[in-house]
Amino acid sequence: MAASAYLVVLYCATAGQNDENLGADEEEIVLLVWLVIDVTNNKVVAVQHCNVKPQTADINDVVLTEECRQQTGLDENLIKCAQPLDQVLEQFDQFVKTKLQGEGSFQFVTDGQLHFRQCLHPEAGNKTIELPNYFYSFFDMRKEFQKFYHQAQNITCIKDMLDYVGIEADESTEFGIRQAQDIGKILQRMIYDGHAFDSPEPVNNRVEAGICTKDEEIDTNSVIRARGLPWQSSDQDIAKFFRGLNIAKGGVALCLSAQGRRNGEALVRFIDQEHRNLALKRHKHHIGQRYIEVYKASGEDFINVAAGNNNEATAFLSRGAQVIVRMRGLPYDTSAKDIITFFASGDLYCNVMDGEDGILFVHKPDGRATGDAFVLFTSEEDAVKALKKHREIIGSRYIELFRSTTAEVQQVLNRTMDPKTYEQQAPLITNVPQVPFIPQHIITSGSRKDCVRLRGLPFEARVENILEFLGEHAKSIVYQGVHMVFNAQGQPSGEAFIQMNSDHAAFMAATERHHKNMFIGKKQRYIEVFQCSGDDMNVVLQGGPLVVNRAPSLISPGGTLSLPQPYPTFPYAAIPQSPTVLPMHTSLSPISPVMRPASYMSPLSPVYYWPYPSPYPSPPVSPTSYYHINGPTVVVMRGLPFNSSLADILSFFHGFHEVGLHCNLKITDFAKVAG
Repeated sequence: MAASAYLVVLYCATAGQNDENLGADEEEIVLLVWLVIDVTNNKVVAVQHCNVKPQTADINDVVLTEECRQQTGLDENLIKCAQPLDQVLEQFDQFVKTKLQGEGSFQFVTDGQLHFRQCLHPEAGNKTIELPNYFYSFFDMRKEFQKFYHQAQNITCIKDMLDYVGIEADESTEFGIRQAQDIGKILQRMIYDGHAFDSPEPVNNRVEAGICTKDEEIDTNSVIRARGLPWQSSDQDIAKFFRGLNIAKGGVALCLSAQGRRNGEALVRFIDQEHRNLALKRHKHHIGQRYIEVYKASGEDFINVAAGNNNEATAFLSRGAQVIVRMRGLPYDTSAKDIITFFASGDLYCNVMDGEDGILFVHKPDGRATGDAFVLFTSEEDAVKALKKHREIIGSRYIELFRSTTAEVQQVLNRTMDPKTYEQQAPLITNVPQVPFIPQHIITSGSRKDCVRLRGLPFEARVENILEFLGEHAKSIVYQGVHMVFNAQGQPSGEAFIQMNSDHAAFMAATERHHKNMFIGKKQRYIEVFQCSGDDMNVVLQGGPLVVNRAPSLISPGGTLSLPQPYPTFPYAAIPQSPTVLPMHTSLSPISPVMRPASYMSPLSPVYYWPYPSPYPSPPVSPTSYYHINGPTVVVMRGLPFNSSLADILSFFHGFHEVGLHCNLKITDFAKVAG
């Protein structure tokens, strides 16, 4: 690079810490000084001192810290009456255009890295000030000094450099001018001795895309871990937080949770250790109202998150796209043409890069779709329009759109292609007793394929919806033959088993209803229907073969049921969708004889949770419950209005003669009905 005609010394001070801690406390700039040296004639041709008004300055607020006032001697009132940073920078830009023949005629010089990287660029980013191109390169005088004077050692400040070349410090009484004049003297001496300022340092404004492989060697001293990020943060948001520091190509890896969602952490790889150390000084700096924690990490950590050896992903990422967008929630039968049409429709028209080749679908190890895809765009403009289609509809499903990174593509594919990802997770409630819930003769067995398995049911699906979905085939369902499957936490699993009256009926139902849509209100989902045997059904309904620490499935109405803790410490979050028989709690106080109804038969009746307003219809579907109780039972009601009275409850059960005249309302500590 050709030497510039001018060198511009830039010196800044903040309202808080300065010198070696400049920018560490996020305080705003209150002083900017620039000094211009004519390289050809080796003389100072201009110097300017500008006070800067902080954005948060108020007449009644104290702007400057005590440390700043003592060190700089700046006057509080002068700072409050000064111009804001954007206007000061505009003044300098006018000076460049009128006095320095444009931006290509000069280069900045600073004392160290902090003035540019830790102070000016971060604050300009926070205030959305667009800096001219000439602010994206500069000379670090300390590095240039040691590069030219090879014998110089332990150079840590301006005074050390002045002492080495034998120059007296400036005697100016005005802070800022004094520092700029001293830097100017050192530069003039270096120019006189023959040093050429021809290789400025760049300041990257964006993160460039790059691919990381498992075999790549990464300097372990160049990686940090950022925690507390907003979950919607993209790689460019993280680059903005570290603005002024140079991140390596593909150097932002957003960490994902076990469910494949961003968890607020990211690993960031910088070009060298110097930039990593500057990044660590931004510990507990803010993005909006959130402070971000910054810690050291290792190259191995980055490889584990960002690297991959998937050939399909490598070919996809090698196309050189400007932006990657992640789509989530796609219907499983979505094609590449559907996605291209999605982005090309409406007022927000945008082109997918390379057509169908610019789309990468994410699949499970068995080839089934996950509902995720990554899409390439050639320009930032197209990407902005594409992201505005967030939550628009494909088919009957709204689609979530997020800005993504090469590292996230690798991470998602690594995770989805790993069979361990889909292994059954340990239950949230462990070591709970197992009790039989229904007589086992209710469930069929044998190798005869007279059953069908439904998969992909909406979580709100009920037996009535299944009957409607099967249509004419519902006539072939045997008595009590519909079994809904629940997981260990009592939530619908999206599966159901249907017992048919013949294997031919099961075959016809599976053949004609496979991949057909189930409609629930305005929502529709296509359902997978498979023919299976009674033994196949029992494997799922009975929890399968005995495995240590495996949580059995909850079903309605078959199989076994994981019971919650004994009443009254029942974890309401784990209530299954079908009525649950709770274990008796022997430590409860016996009911007083005076309070007992005449029909009382046992010291303590079982408690039932009945989440539905009415039992399942029967036949041909399964009844709500299978239990035989002698004597009265207790029904727990949830969701009562807070103003409910005993009379309202008895009126609700009007017509059920079994209901006695005794009921208890649970009251909170504030003497109100708990619901």
